[in-house]
Amino acid sequence: MQYFSLAKNAPAADFKTATILGQAPDKGLYFPETLPVLSPEFIQSLPRISKNEMAFKVMKPYVGGAIPDSDLQTIVQETLDFDIPLVPILSNIASLELFHGPTLAFKDVGARFMSRCLGYFSKSLDATITVLVATSGDTGGAVANGFLGVPGVEVVILYPSGKVSPVQELQLTTCGKNITALEIDGSFDDCQAIVKAAFMDSDLQQKLFLTSANSINVARWLPQQLYYFIAYQEWLKTANSTKPPVISVPSGNFGNICAGLLAKKTGLPLGHFIAACNINDVVPQYLATGNYASVKAQPTISNAMDVGDPSNFVRIMELFSHSFEGLQQVISGDTISDAITAKTIQEVYAQTGYILDPHGAVAYKALQNYVKEHPLEAGFILETAHPVKFPEIVEASIGHALTIPAQVQPLFSKEKISVQLPASFEAVKDWLMPG
Repeated sequence: MQYFSLAKNAPAADFKTATILGQAPDKGLYFPETLPVLSPEFIQSLPRISKNEMAFKVMKPYVGGAIPDSDLQTIVQETLDFDIPLVPILSNIASLELFHGPTLAFKDVGARFMSRCLGYFSKSLDATITVLVATSGDTGGAVANGFLGVPGVEVVILYPSGKVSPVQELQLTTCGKNITALEIDGSFDDCQAIVKAAFMDSDLQQKLFLTSANSINVARWLPQQLYYFIAYQEWLKTANSTKPPVISVPSGNFGNICAGLLAKKTGLPLGHFIAACNINDVVPQYLATGNYASVKAQPTISNAMDVGDPSNFVRIMELFSHSFEGLQQVISGDTISDAITAKTIQEVYAQTGYILDPHGAVAYKALQNYVKEHPLEAGFILETAHPVKFPEIVEASIGHALTIPAQVQPLFSKEKISVQLPASFEAVKDWLMPG
């Protein structure tokens, strides 16, 4: 498998090179030159095979021999070493719970896969790899956990000060070892812009071996397909509908929904996709009008989706050969306000006892809106983070305290350690540059 740059001005790269570089030399995102085609036999086997066997078969074409089969099998097994259940909420709405991993967020899947791939590749390199990543909340914790203690890799995480939840902040500021958190006085878009500028800076490129662990990196983005396959396996076993499921994805940087669309493009029988957004709704506006205009992100209670210029949307456009009409046939958008998000958490808990986090609530309301207009359809939401990561809004909505999961209880006894910096590329560059 070869990958080309979507900026169209860089040589093709294999999976190893694309993973190590993060972005192409022309600063474009890497994209597979050819998409695998899932065989009918493989699709028919999905209800019977294990998730590890499924994951190996899905990922092998993308890795393209860059990692031996035995090592790749170990990587996918460790990546998926936790439950990913499809939980019914209503007769026509289920929740794919992606928060049972070590950091209680969907990004554990991509971060664990990438960290293990990069750990394998680092053995053949002389230099220390510096992973530079911006986070709006969950990426930082997942990357920190995934890369903690990986030999030959240093991780630097930029996060917006005061704009991540307490649990999220503790997850990315209490690791120590090879993990450093930079607390930026700005927004996630500021953090992302600084990271992008770092990859374009010749001084840093000469001094450091930089790569990214955001979903711009193919090793972070591609494995996110796997839980769509797992969901489909469960859908066939438990769903009341024989039609392909409608999928509502809480969307910020659009790597998650892009991975699902990729799975659909390669042959997984999935139905309509909904890009469920908060008021940072650049893509829903585009889908409604045909006009794409990035904006300055506005803070919301679903903070991991506070993105005004989603990096991965260019990959979605490439998937659909830049056809607006083709894209509209497969995906629609919805915008959910903070007030409606909080009300949804309250109402769903009162009616069903199910507790949504703010991001899952955005997805739930968008799916609820869709099935009201299409009463013969059924589907599921991606519940991307545990509600305990957002205690203030969730507890106010359900009327009682949340139970703290065992895997995060030790965080509250640890000391937060971060480096506070202004939202300035020069300040971050000065900090990154070797003495």
